[in-house]
Amino acid sequence: MRILIYGLGYVGLTAAGCLTKEGHVVTGIDVNEDKIREINSGICPITEPGLAELLSEARSQGRLSAAQAAGEELNKADLALVCVGTPSSPEGAHNMSFIAEVSRQIAVGLGRNREKPLTVVYRSTMRPGSIEELILPVFRSVLGADAARLVEIVYNPEFLREATAIKDYFAPPKIVVGTRDARPSANVEEMYKDIEAPRFHVGFREAEFTKFVDNTWHAVKVAFANEIGRICTMLDVDPATVHDIFVSDTKLNISAYYMRPGGAFGGSCLPKDVRALQHLASDVGANATLIDSVLRSNAAHKHFIYEHCVQDLAPNARILLVGLAFKRNSDDLRESPNVDLAGRLLRAGHRLDVFDESIDPAKLVGQNLGYAYAHLPNINELLVSREAAEKTAYDLVIDASGGAKELSLQAARTVNLQALTPKREAPALAAQ
Repeated sequence: MRILIYGLGYVGLTAAGCLTKEGHVVTGIDVNEDKIREINSGICPITEPGLAELLSEARSQGRLSAAQAAGEELNKADLALVCVGTPSSPEGAHNMSFIAEVSRQIAVGLGRNREKPLTVVYRSTMRPGSIEELILPVFRSVLGADAARLVEIVYNPEFLREATAIKDYFAPPKIVVGTRDARPSANVEEMYKDIEAPRFHVGFREAEFTKFVDNTWHAVKVAFANEIGRICTMLDVDPATVHDIFVSDTKLNISAYYMRPGGAFGGSCLPKDVRALQHLASDVGANATLIDSVLRSNAAHKHFIYEHCVQDLAPNARILLVGLAFKRNSDDLRESPNVDLAGRLLRAGHRLDVFDESIDPAKLVGQNLGYAYAHLPNINELLVSREAAEKTAYDLVIDASGGAKELSLQAARTVNLQALTPKREAPALAAQ
């Protein structure tokens, strides 16, 4: 393919070298005159292992050139990669001015007699909704009714680490392609045809949010490890030994377990041990602010879950809560977020039934017994049988355990806390 790359920084130059190695013809576009001159002279303007050799080879084979403007190359191109920067604005959001300007340049330069649409692929990190609310309007404002015929918009985040970028390009952890209808793009499929990696074809917003999640998670891991390291050092515990033990557990610690968005955490272990670690860190002066925030975040999520459930719900609604214990197939009610949710629903004046086949109030003992009656003194009246639950018509069913699918329930609306869903039932994607 003939490919344009807008923005010749680390991402754009790496893409240029790798795409030319795969046989594509690339024209790089950048406003920096010195950078353009160096590339056209066979000099790599950045330090990235192996990239200078790729760019030199591409130049010698006539597969790479660079310019400050696309000119006629725009209408010869099959695909344009937009890799310009989205630096932080003063308030912390991404500065989208470069994205908007490049989009406008592409729209203005497109000829109206193209036989096939130009695939414009955005790789820069941007806020979910940027394609729909900024980029598509730019193209429509310039191209009008011809926009859908002339342009195919794709969002394809990159997962390149500096110093290993070429290796990461050819062996990425995943390939995420966001399109208007969440279907594959033929040109993007062609671009990645020789690369083996898990592929996700999703809507624009899900693709746009990917890098936010990934990079913040990486930052959280570093911060968490360093907080634990500080606490270990101040307690005369060897941080390296603790780390080796921690990462050896690939069943729970280094895994997808506990990583699905859903209900808040609870039970007899997590809340009390986080509190104890908070106290320990404070006691030794470790200033573990990330650990300090965990319980506050969990409390905020409990409030979010309640608001998520009762949105648009009439007063005095009939509600069934499926699952009261902190997890299914357990009768442990201690610090269960579902007990907290039940209490909030009752205080709001709703009529609540609870179905949890693992709970028999007569068998509760010890701290579990005390916690249950302290927080839900009418628990005996709330619990209903399967038969009663299936006979009753509910305004809302809240599936807190994942067990509602095994019941034949009559519900005007069901909320599954095991799999949170967006406010929109399907991606509200703007038509191109």
